[in-house]
Amino acid sequence: MLNLLESFPEQCRHASEIAGAFSLPKDFRTSYTSVVVTGLGGSAIGADLVRSYTAYEAKIPLVVNRNYSLAGYVDRDTLVIASSYSGNTEETLSSYKDAQARNATIIAITSGGEVEAMARRDGFPCLVIPKGYPPRCALGYSFFPLLIILSKLGIIKDKTDEIEETIRLLEEMKARNVGPGVAEEKNIAKRLAKALYQKLPVLYGGQDYIDSVVTRWRGQLNENAKTLASSHILPEMNHNEIVGWENPRKLFKDLVVVILRDAMDHPRTAKRMDITKTIIRKEKVPVIEVRSMGKGTLARIFSLVYIGDFTSFYLAILNKRDPTPVERVTYLKNELAKV
Repeated sequence: MLNLLESFPEQCRHASEIAGAFSLPKDFRTSYTSVVVTGLGGSAIGADLVRSYTAYEAKIPLVVNRNYSLAGYVDRDTLVIASSYSGNTEETLSSYKDAQARNATIIAITSGGEVEAMARRDGFPCLVIPKGYPPRCALGYSFFPLLIILSKLGIIKDKTDEIEETIRLLEEMKARNVGPGVAEEKNIAKRLAKALYQKLPVLYGGQDYIDSVVTRWRGQLNENAKTLASSHILPEMNHNEIVGWENPRKLFKDLVVVILRDAMDHPRTAKRMDITKTIIRKEKVPVIEVRSMGKGTLARIFSLVYIGDFTSFYLAILNKRDPTPVERVTYLKNELAKV
């Protein structure tokens, strides 16, 4: 897991190169009313991050589907991107067939398996990514190909410069902020892991660009550190969960709140975060703020992703758990296979 985290900047570059060399057929349709990315787990979080990053730029909706079936609006004017790292995710296989039945256009992103076989059989483009990674550790391969495909289709602008900035920043962060060779006093991820040890993390972030990063943090804490975590997004959290910070008070001693903050948080959302922090601290619950790094939006998003990934790794070590296996996911899949 540590090797995968340290090599993540190189993975991002490789993923961008693979996507850059990927060619869609000359007669491939480029006009759609919506884009639906269907996938689960590590294959879906890349699409979530693309959605968050491009929400204010893309002229058509990008929706992430995590189910066996697709929404009713999916039809021949919809582009469906089947994203399955293994190529054998049963929900994705089912939704692929649903998309085909509705005459939607399909592009597959996978390392192989049934998804690749079906796309080849049915004549749909298939971007093949390297095998051998735990899906959550293949974020570069689930994010950058999707982003670049959207730019090739003209749905968003070319992101070459933003991608280069992001990769440079990740390299710098590994050396200065989060990597294993960085001492604790300078290592934000090591300090965070110690603060979260034997606690229940409660994660908050802003809706504009960081909502999917919050989801990524929760998933990485679950899968790598083998710990429960809770999450919510502002401003919505201020309309419900904020009232819940009254009970059960006997649990508050076991909670730590982490607020992910970004330079482009809406000014009113940023003010809400300040007020929310004050309310929670009155309950004597620690509140830790983690701020994004970098200039461009993409770099800032991935700076928070990288901090979260390393935090989950260091917390796994404190929990005396190997971060790589996900035994309960494997057990669940094996049980489903019996039915």
